[in-house]
Amino acid sequence: MKMLKKLPAARLVGAVGLAVASLAVAACGGDDDSSGGAAATPAPAASTMEESMDANIVETAVAAGDFTTLTSLVEEAGLAETLAGEGPFTVFAPTDAAFAKVPEATLDSLAADPEALEAVLLYHVVEGEARASDVAELDSAETLNGASVTLETAGGSVMVNDAQVVQADVAASNGVIHVIDQVLIP
Repeated sequence: MKMLKKLPAARLVGAVGLAVASLAVAACGGDDDSSGGAAATPAPAASTMEESMDANIVETAVAAGDFTTLTSLVEEAGLAETLAGEGPFTVFAPTDAAFAKVPEATLDSLAADPEALEAVLLYHVVEGEARASDVAELDSAETLNGASVTLETAGGSVMVNDAQVVQADVAASNGVIHVIDQVLIP
């Protein structure tokens, strides 16, 4: 089974920041409701990727506007400053719509428990840059919180645990983001 390795503890904080920024990067690709819920694993338009490559994850996330929940949780966890850090990282980034599916009590609980919040945020980040073609070859990937996510490709769709990749290969200067339709809870 192929796995991406875990990031050293000193870089964990940066990785969480990256996760938030990655979600913003993914939002820059725009929403495409014409897919009917099907995952779109091909790379987004070249212009979106080129623009994102000049911006780090934090800059991209703020500009995107579709990752406000993630960004606010990263700030609450004290990880926002790390998002501009070196990488590379792969982030499985849930949008605001994905966070809207999480019960409010769960979000409130995470906001009240910085360690649990950090664990959830780090569960969306993997050390190294894994493009869609790389992810399709993996069975799992170890996240920065130490737990692994299951990766599965079927019928042209990529699944990360129970979340579907709805946009793949959103590039940033310090990694790559794959937009997902659910929040991953370890």
